[in-house]
Amino acid sequence: MFTVYGIPNCNTVKKARTWLDEKGIAYTFHDYKKKGITEEKITGWFQFFPWEKLVNKAGTTWKQLSDEEKTSVIDEKSATKLMISKNSVIKRPLIEDASGKALTLGFSETEFERAFL
Repeated sequence: MFTVYGIPNCNTVKKARTWLDEKGIAYTFHDYKKKGITEEKITGWFQFFPWEKLVNKAGTTWKQLSDEEKTSVIDEKSATKLMISKNSVIKRPLIEDASGKALTLGFSETEFERAFL
């Protein structure tokens, strides 16, 4: 069983969930907006993805930050603090396997085929 982390109204999350559904791949959905995210979960993801990839600098949430907030994100600790306080800044979806290993970040059909088929 996989866990898909994201927010339901995100178009990239919708594409990923549709792809998984069409392939018959079972997963649970973790909605950041309703369930939040823990520091432990985020720091665990750093084993698989650097903080620079986990923080979505192309998204609306990042763009709405003040220059001071943006320049304060310089390492895992500051990135974690931001991701906990503004969880929609986390690149999505992030998909984990049952053991907690982060497999994919974002949506790419090629990456999904490699990871799930």
